[in-house]
Amino acid sequence: MSANTVAKVTEITASSDKSFEDAVRVGIERASKTLDKVKSAWVQEMKVDVKDGKITAYRVNMKVTFVLKD
Repeated sequence: MSANTVAKVTEITASSDKSFEDAVRVGIERASKTLDKVKSAWVQEMKVDVKDGKITAYRVNMKVTFVLKD
């Protein structure tokens, strides 16, 4: 980002039945459909859903940074 850039941070939650990495990918891909110029994400929290002793979903809470339009 250049010195004259303004960015905003938004919080999102994403999930996957495969892995935490896949949940992050899903979240970034979805955020990029609505937000222009996504620059980074900070994974703030990771959780799993469990049923009968098995993981059924991987969940991440992320803060996504994107650049505001001029």
